[in-house]
Amino acid sequence: MLWFRARCITFITHPVYHPIKEAKTPMEELKVKISVKILPSDYTCDGQDISPEINVGGVNANIVKSLAIIVNDPDAPGGGGFVHWIAWNMELVRMIPEKIPKTPIVTFPIRAVQGKNNLGKTGYNGPCPPHGQTHRYFFKVYGLDTDLALAAGSTKDQLIRAMEGHVVQYGETYVTFGR
Repeated sequence: MLWFRARCITFITHPVYHPIKEAKTPMEELKVKISVKILPSDYTCDGQDISPEINVGGVNANIVKSLAIIVNDPDAPGGGGFVHWIAWNMELVRMIPEKIPKTPIVTFPIRAVQGKNNLGKTGYNGPCPPHGQTHRYFFKVYGLDTDLALAAGSTKDQLIRAMEGHVVQYGETYVTFGR
């Protein structure tokens, strides 16, 4: 179990405050895993640039109605992180499959709505750190008690505002990639 305080959710090197209401009860943890710690190039700008498979364990279907994901590089130049992928209204799955299409509305291989990343593109765009650097990439998965009334193509800030008061489970993992 995790005890969650809304304004204490941070990226490792630069705080990004999430306006998620403070939980009055313990928040159940999601077990988020990617099978590697160093991301293979297929999932980066040097390869096919496809999203990796993400295992999501411990989803409590009694309280969670949909999942959301934010993929962020807190080591990106300029501070504040770089958003590589946001998606929400994902159906409850144990595994988010690799190669999610880069379309605003996804119906296969899972159901999801996707927003704009920091490249201004819809869907996943993988790691592409400057040559000579290794960065960390955090995959943050939120269990929500509802589907969000948020338009496809929305931004991370809009997603965070829409999630306010609806996060009932949370988990994260990270991988690294260097060039």
